[in-house]
Amino acid sequence: MAELLAPAGTFEKMETAFRFGADAVYFAGKKFGLRAFAGNFSDNEIEEATRYAHNIGKKVYITINILAHESDFNGLKEYLDELVKYKVDAVIVSDLGIIEFIRNYAPTLTIHVSTQANILNSYAINFLAKMGVKRIILARELSIDEIKQIKAKISKDIELEAFVHGAMCIAYSGRCLLSNYLTGRDANRGACAQACRWEYTITEKSRKGDQYPIEEDNRGTYILNSKDLMMIEHLSELESAGITSFKIEGRMKSPYYVANVVNAYRRALDKGKLSHEDLNMLKNELQKSSHRKYTTGFYLGANDKECLKSSSPIQSYEYMAYVIGDSDGEKTLIEQRNRFKIGDELEVLSPTDCFNKIIKLEKMTDINGCDVLDAKIVQQKLYIYTDLPLEKGDILRKKI
Repeated sequence: MAELLAPAGTFEKMETAFRFGADAVYFAGKKFGLRAFAGNFSDNEIEEATRYAHNIGKKVYITINILAHESDFNGLKEYLDELVKYKVDAVIVSDLGIIEFIRNYAPTLTIHVSTQANILNSYAINFLAKMGVKRIILARELSIDEIKQIKAKISKDIELEAFVHGAMCIAYSGRCLLSNYLTGRDANRGACAQACRWEYTITEKSRKGDQYPIEEDNRGTYILNSKDLMMIEHLSELESAGITSFKIEGRMKSPYYVANVVNAYRRALDKGKLSHEDLNMLKNELQKSSHRKYTTGFYLGANDKECLKSSSPIQSYEYMAYVIGDSDGEKTLIEQRNRFKIGDELEVLSPTDCFNKIIKLEKMTDINGCDVLDAKIVQQKLYIYTDLPLEKGDILRKKI
């Protein structure tokens, strides 16, 4: 079965990803990664995270996927030495210079080539294989048919990874100039300002600067705003084409997003052939955390202009509470995330059989046993009374 690979911008997100079924996670250290504002991990945290993952039979991949300027190599050797010592499972790299640097100074590190490298053909893959690369994360602009053709022409030792879910960049495989040009924040060195999500208008030269919207909804005009990728109903086709790792985007997203998406894809992979009912349930599940309207991107072969239309984030459920203690059969200790009240119906997000069970809140107390009618104190610890066998790490949500 293919690997399910999840984002882990923080330690909490990593724990969440593993609990809900990820086989591996990817994250960055404090430098050399493309998500400078994702929280990221100190050297000590990388060591702790790797030990945690290995103890439960999981893997960690560290992103070193900036497009490096000459000055970016300062301190890289020392960083690689630490990653070798921590026994990370692989590093994700996009820059050829960094690949060569790793070969020279940390030859035992397994190298995966990032989607930022824009790999679209078998010749590039075979060239990288000669450089000692183990896995290619394919450019998102490939169709499933193209992936099949590539797989037939490459070494059997090379693994192929592909994104199956999450936000897509308007720039080719994420190589964006817009952020740097408008804000001085280099997207290719980890500081993307997400300028493609801003509102834009167009002007006509002879009309004295009059501004005209291109396409708009009730929240503004977003001519560069990509829809989100969702391939949950095409996983078997991707696997047959040669993909061995399914990647979820979202190191900047919330732990609830990670739990929701990983849970859905884990259930899809475990079921294998999905019934119409199962597929509809899982597609509906992916509506419950923040996302833009979904598209299959370039995978199905058509020039899918839907991946270029405007869209704004939506979700149908809100994260209400995090379960911080196992149920004792009568009550469960939780931590509040958003406001809820007695009488509300909370839905359970869990990798267990409690998944999608409903709790009608009839009794709730603080940790001293005093009744609480309205959970409005941020991160307050509360007992909710339910006979559902909730477990630590489960999430409670409410329909918006």
